[in-house]
Amino acid sequence: MGKYSIIMSTFPNRKEAGRIADMLLKKRLVACANIISAVESKYWWKGKIEKGKEALAIIKTRKSLVDKVIAEIKKNHSYDVPEVIELPILRGNGNYLKWIDEITKRG
Repeated sequence: MGKYSIIMSTFPNRKEAGRIADMLLKKRLVACANIISAVESKYWWKGKIEKGKEALAIIKTRKSLVDKVIAEIKKNHSYDVPEVIELPILRGNGNYLKWIDEITKRG
């Protein structure tokens, strides 16, 4: 498995996504967070299909920091059950991956 991961998380709005991304960046738990506004989400919740507009954060970090990133997102997120999932980065631009190493703290 790779040394780096992408964390994806949805938020009720861009403001909350930005606030949590800023916090993760300041703590050097992540190297980058891309925020995509106006994502249309459809999902099951409490026995029925719901839909809504959300913001999606695509967050890059070291695999060794994933547990800390997930814990911080859950602690600071407004949803009862936030989506926070990890996707491994199997390969990529070596210079970009080195940059993730340089930016994030050792975990």
